[in-house]
Amino acid sequence: MRALLLINPMATSTNRRTRDVLIRALGAAVDLSVEETGYRGHATVLAGTAREKGFDVIAVLGGDGTINEAVNGIVEGGHARPALIVIPGGSANVFARSLGLPNDPVEATGAVLEAIREDRRRTINLGQAIWEENTLDDGTPEVRPPGASDETAHGPASPTSRYFTFCAGLGYDAEVVRAVEGLRGAGYKASPSRYINTALRHYLITDRRHPALRLERSRRTTVDGIFMAIISNTAPWTYAGSRPINPTPWAGFDTGLDMLGLRRMGVAAMLGLLRQIVGERVGLPRGGHLVHVHDEEEFTLTARRPMAFQLDGDYLGERERVTFRSIPSALQVLV
Repeated sequence: MRALLLINPMATSTNRRTRDVLIRALGAAVDLSVEETGYRGHATVLAGTAREKGFDVIAVLGGDGTINEAVNGIVEGGHARPALIVIPGGSANVFARSLGLPNDPVEATGAVLEAIREDRRRTINLGQAIWEENTLDDGTPEVRPPGASDETAHGPASPTSRYFTFCAGLGYDAEVVRAVEGLRGAGYKASPSRYINTALRHYLITDRRHPALRLERSRRTTVDGIFMAIISNTAPWTYAGSRPINPTPWAGFDTGLDMLGLRRMGVAAMLGLLRQIVGERVGLPRGGHLVHVHDEEEFTLTARRPMAFQLDGDYLGERERVTFRSIPSALQVLV
């Protein structure tokens, strides 16, 4: 079995010694090549090249962002798709934990080696987000400052798509992701407490008075007046340390996409929601201000103004229209 191990050397919860141990362990089980990522999007390039070269497996040691990039490299293109191995190395590791893997990279490697020996595979659905991105005359994507809309952009709009493994979001949660990425760029370490503190601070400045999002579904009534939308391909949505956060508890890798939309963001509404979504949950959160979507093949969110947008915890700019699709049986995972 030919395998490529992609390592994010900046991953939050690993060090050189841990990486060396994992490389030796995996190298004893498979014909292993190793590459380190060097920039944003590099894992997509490396995974795509490995797919074209006929690798059987692509393993990723990194956080959710690196895994997302690798998955996009695996799924795109017409070649046979390698299977994926996940070894958690980030701060949240939502995808790995949703697959049932231990949150510790060494323990997860032991579970992965067992899956390799038994050829134990799971086929899962992915989400796909599609939006229009303006391009410059030379065909490169146009970089726009926050707040710039399509009406002020130059160049024709072209459709852009990206797959996601566990979640996407428009609005407040993506604003928090953007803020944390800014802190990481300034040298601060990502951690659950960093996300929680940033979310609390950012709540004071987000627009809680003018909802901008509209939900559109085929043969369904349009729902307007949504402040933020959480789109899920599985549950939980994320973790606060060891505690799962479950706004869409019915979501799963074997069904279509779920969504929770908020039509109120006052203090009482948010506290009431938090009480219902923290911890292991079975039932949906309740409230007349909540919009639920379950097991949906496709839906679109449009916005009256540019809204912050994230996929799998990666901030992807501001968007005014995004279509979300469920892609059945899109990825094999050794787990």
